[in-house]
Amino acid sequence: MLAGVAVVVAAVTPIVSQWLFNQPDQRLVDLEVYREGGLAVLRGASLYDFLTEPPQLLPFTYPPFAALLAVPFTLMSWRAAQWTWTVLIYAALAVAVWYAFRDLIRRTGRWAPLTTGVLVAAAAWLDPDRDQIRFGQVGVFLLAMCLADCCTRSPRWPRGLLVGLALAIKLVPGVFLVYFLITGRRDAFVNALATAVVATLGAFAVLPHDSAGYWFGALLQGGDRTGSVAGTTNQAINGIVARIIDQGPVRTGVWLVLALVVAYAGFGLARRTTYTADALAGDRVTGRIGTDHFAGTDHYAGTDHCAAADPASGPGAYTLLLAGVTITGLLSVLLSPVGWIHHLVWMIPAIGALVGDGRDTRRCLSGLAFWIFFLFPLPWWGAHLSGTGHPPIARFWGSLERDSFGLAAIVAVVLLGTWLTNRVTRRTGREDPSQRQVEVGTLAT
Repeated sequence: MLAGVAVVVAAVTPIVSQWLFNQPDQRLVDLEVYREGGLAVLRGASLYDFLTEPPQLLPFTYPPFAALLAVPFTLMSWRAAQWTWTVLIYAALAVAVWYAFRDLIRRTGRWAPLTTGVLVAAAAWLDPDRDQIRFGQVGVFLLAMCLADCCTRSPRWPRGLLVGLALAIKLVPGVFLVYFLITGRRDAFVNALATAVVATLGAFAVLPHDSAGYWFGALLQGGDRTGSVAGTTNQAINGIVARIIDQGPVRTGVWLVLALVVAYAGFGLARRTTYTADALAGDRVTGRIGTDHFAGTDHYAGTDHCAAADPASGPGAYTLLLAGVTITGLLSVLLSPVGWIHHLVWMIPAIGALVGDGRDTRRCLSGLAFWIFFLFPLPWWGAHLSGTGHPPIARFWGSLERDSFGLAAIVAVVLLGTWLTNRVTRRTGREDPSQRQVEVGTLAT
């Protein structure tokens, strides 16, 4: 255990040193937003009227429930809050890495703590995760909560509870409500929705004015409060379109069409991979109770006991369960009006699903390729190249590079939902359970 912790501390020290010891007005600026929201709660001030100190001047853009959770950080000094938040981010990252690389970690036996430390260190250097520390964001917490809720074999809490809490903190995990529904995990859907509603109503009871102001005012302002939709850091489909087409009804129409296409295909792939995982684990319901119009799949039961997450079901089942959850997480970034680079911490479980237990060389190489790709701030390099003063060919490639993280996320969705699913089912020596079975008729009656 100590060796793994030492590896993590050594690896993250340069990151922490850079962002916790730089200019005071550049340190964890989003944590400052949460903390100021908590202070507004204690003072009885309006959550959605204040701005943080210059030069950032950032507004509070989250549900009121998030401000209530930030209150404890107002009870400590700003410096203590920064360090506490940073430690909590890396603790959440360790949880996320455990779920993302579970089978690989288990395979290393007594070296598992050191393996975990190396993997956490590697994940910490991905550009989206470095941005989590830079801004003091909540993305790693939401990632860990969603993975734990969806990928735990038999949770000690009602499955869906953590997704519901994540949804009450930030709206983007709402895609998991769709995931629970389309994969037959209806109890988890009800638990998640009920948890989000109770948390939201609780915030209404404590902060009625701010809650009404958010749900019927600030939320509808969208990009006006969250930042420039066309900015480089927005790697969602909406951001890619906004950098190509000027603002107007044409741009909105193109975005909606592309978002619908990606949503339809993406959720279909998430459903396919999850049903295949359930089938490999033996969770298939006896008898056909319906057909999936996305990919011709049969319906499977989703319960609080998830057999696909049971190590006894084999690495193939867990890999595809993780892939389905990861596809859904990536869709939360791609389909949102704004999907910042730091939201793409969902590439951590994407790499984990590709690597699996580490026995498949091609899968490991594909995971390594994504890890190397997301180590570097490619969109910002592209923004520089696409500016004036560069030759046309450089501006063209710069424009593509500027959108590279969003395009890579789309590639990851397709790769997880098709190539990985097909490869895992072939390796298990069984037919793909997500494909429609063809029955051969006979003349006998």
